[in-house]
Amino acid sequence: MRRNYLLPWWIGLAIIAAAVAYIAYRFSCMECGHPGGVAEFMVLGVIPIVYLALMYLTLKSQADSERR
Repeated sequence: MRRNYLLPWWIGLAIIAAAVAYIAYRFSCMECGHPGGVAEFMVLGVIPIVYLALMYLTLKSQADSERR
């Protein structure tokens, strides 16, 4: 059985898209006076960067192990 090596990318992309959609929904309902906080900044800025870095390292490691 052949394994799809991009499956972690798709799963991570779906999780991040859902989180960004939720934060966007919260931003659209900010009439209650709740300003954007640290959690919103992390979801919109830090988590996608960390995700891309970890997926790069994962795919690089897989490519290195396949060459051996």
